[in-house]
Amino acid sequence: MPPYWIFAAPAILLAILSLFGERKRARYVAGCLSREPKQFPRAAVIVPVKGDDEGLRENLAALASLDYPDYDLVIAAHAADDIPRGVLPSRAAIVLAHGGDPDASEKVQNLAAAVKAAGNRAHILAFADSDGRVTARWLRALVMPLEDPAVGASTGYRWFAPEPPTFWSLMRSVWDAAALSRFGAGDAPFAWGGSMAIRKETFFAIGLLAEWKHAISDDYTLAAAVHRAGLRIAYAPGALAPSRERLAMTRFFGWARRQMVLTRFYRPRLWWPALGAHVIYCAGMAASIAASIRGNRLAEWALIAQLSPGMLKGLNRAILAKAALPEYQAWFKRHTWVHAIWTPLATWIWLLVLLASAVGNTIRWRGHTYRLK
Repeated sequence: MPPYWIFAAPAILLAILSLFGERKRARYVAGCLSREPKQFPRAAVIVPVKGDDEGLRENLAALASLDYPDYDLVIAAHAADDIPRGVLPSRAAIVLAHGGDPDASEKVQNLAAAVKAAGNRAHILAFADSDGRVTARWLRALVMPLEDPAVGASTGYRWFAPEPPTFWSLMRSVWDAAALSRFGAGDAPFAWGGSMAIRKETFFAIGLLAEWKHAISDDYTLAAAVHRAGLRIAYAPGALAPSRERLAMTRFFGWARRQMVLTRFYRPRLWWPALGAHVIYCAGMAASIAASIRGNRLAEWALIAQLSPGMLKGLNRAILAKAALPEYQAWFKRHTWVHAIWTPLATWIWLLVLLASAVGNTIRWRGHTYRLK
């Protein structure tokens, strides 16, 4: 085999294989979006607040006006000063954790305090992030999979829809959406803390409070406990949580590296394949570009064969997100093309972030520095 094809052939093969399952994923999303839960058990919606996120007042107002008959909204914070003035909905309850555990993140301590305060009234514990602006259907979508006793937890995911966008906030939308390809009809490999729910009885049965006592990540820890109990995590497409937040390049790379450092520590079985795949993708892409510059016409077609599946997959992710977020049709009409055209560049950024996350065991998160053990 010529040296060029040593790099190009595996990259093309991976790109083609990545398309497998996309039709099944689309059918699953359509099926979930067309159904409604049969029951509406009382829920506690818990959202941690730490400072003034962009659009925080509107984000909390969305959580206070969900289309769900019986739920409590609980705002969890370390101290009263962490909650900006004038942002709280009238129906929200406040729980102040005042936690001081050096082995657990402030977010985990806040969530644990809120769970304890939920009392006996709630049968479902749902968790949201303060930078997301959920739709009215969000809680219904999270509750529905929990009707299956084999499902231990349900999860949505985020969708960055910055308005008005900047380059790096749009790039974050493309970069982060790649993780949606991990979700479908089967058992989800992880849950996302900004949109997840669990039955309260399951929460305590799997000992999650004890697991959280020494955890930095709330969602990876929850997912591991659910799986150890022999239960599944179900993806709820209707619980996609849009975020309008914008950011610059420095914040983007700091945020992205933190996500991948947490993944390397908590879910290495996700991190290592991601690193290997992106090394192969980018090596093949670079080899094809170099060969094309030297006049190799076959390399030009090889480059198209490698890039096309990823761009098609990015487009499909945006189309499925659009179906789950009809309120954001105008945004998708303007920016869906970005999720196709920018995918090759996002692949290189993925490689940079993964390499940056390969070293070090400290992260900076909401004003705190944590050392992962």
